[in-house]
Amino acid sequence: MVPEPLADALAAVRSLVTDEPRLVRAIASGRRKGEQPTWRRIELRPVDLASGRVLQVTCYDDRQAHTRNDQGDAALASIDALLAEPFGNWHVETLDETLQLRVTKKGDAQVHRSAPPTAVDLEAERTHDRAKPRLLDPAEPFLLELGLTDGNGRIKPSRLDKFRQVEEMLRALDTVLPSAGDPQAAPLRIVDLGCGNGYLTFATYAHLTARGGRPVTITGVDVKAQAREHGSAVAERLGWSGAVRFVEGSAAGTDLADADDGAPDVVLALHACDTATDEALARAVRWGSRVILAAPCCHHDLQRQLAAAGHAAAPQPYGALTRYGILRERFTDVLTDAVRGSVLRLLGYRVEVVEFIGSEHTPRNTLIRAVRTGAPPTVEQVQEYLDLVAAWDVQPRLQQLLAAELAPLLTARGPRPVDGAAAVVDAAP
Repeated sequence: MVPEPLADALAAVRSLVTDEPRLVRAIASGRRKGEQPTWRRIELRPVDLASGRVLQVTCYDDRQAHTRNDQGDAALASIDALLAEPFGNWHVETLDETLQLRVTKKGDAQVHRSAPPTAVDLEAERTHDRAKPRLLDPAEPFLLELGLTDGNGRIKPSRLDKFRQVEEMLRALDTVLPSAGDPQAAPLRIVDLGCGNGYLTFATYAHLTARGGRPVTITGVDVKAQAREHGSAVAERLGWSGAVRFVEGSAAGTDLADADDGAPDVVLALHACDTATDEALARAVRWGSRVILAAPCCHHDLQRQLAAAGHAAAPQPYGALTRYGILRERFTDVLTDAVRGSVLRLLGYRVEVVEFIGSEHTPRNTLIRAVRTGAPPTVEQVQEYLDLVAAWDVQPRLQQLLAAELAPLLTARGPRPVDGAAAVVDAAP
């Protein structure tokens, strides 16, 4: 394969990518010698939306995908900007051919052209936007009651992000709950802590009821009386008041003895602010709930602790992580959720921390998904947790709330000495 000038090869790529009727997809990845592109990988493909055909641009960093839809001049500008990035490889598929471009160490291009491997159903590729199947029918009456849809059963543009967040929470719930059950069994008891307007509360009931099998009861909990009054009124209008209930109270202080026949099987918490997420997790642990799904919101508690200590107090050589405000904020988000996951593991849960929705819908897109197994922690897991909190000299709120449950585990061992870090202090709830 004879190298050719890179500019000529990129011009050929541009010609194929801008041939919208024939383009199937284009992918750029890798990097040229001594250079680093903005993105780890990008993918371009035409998609038919209700508003017309667009160029869908998906850019991947090391953590997640960022998607946008461009049209007209904006699409051409996106193509030119991405062609200017120092990617090491381009792969372009059209209806007529496949082009593969690789940039050599000398900065030339090696280009290979071939016939497309298989026939492409372009209409299917574009029309459906590769969307996941809907879990909620936009025509559901509860969506209209809650103001998420208009009178024609269409999701309001201003509420689309919230709709997708709720739907992805349901998708995450499906992964840990069986799709069927005994209709004669006791109802599956679910609690939505910090339910707000009840979007997730009502959606969970509608979705699980539509799946059939085991009956469901769900209770929404919020500190605002307005949330209780509004949710109860909507449930009554829908005829769901026997199964969908709302109570006023905090995650930490709510006792559902009057609202349920027993402790909940499933606890949900979507964007409970700061330590309210810790309160929701602690309450779920003390209930012995089998499944916990919590999508945290803001993370101020450890941010305040690290800010007060100053970057010099960070374990070496990690002072740079807390020297700058924006990096300290992002790092403490990660540290907070790592601590939460570790505490749940110590207390007998299998834990996953995942991205449940793209950041274009909400920057608060981390989900803590925990399933109770009852397995005791290993010595290594206990020591890992102790070393982590000792190294950063923090007192996590979740540890404080669950001090009694953690005491038998943590007092049996102590943190290994860490330069510049204090020992873990057992805090009272």
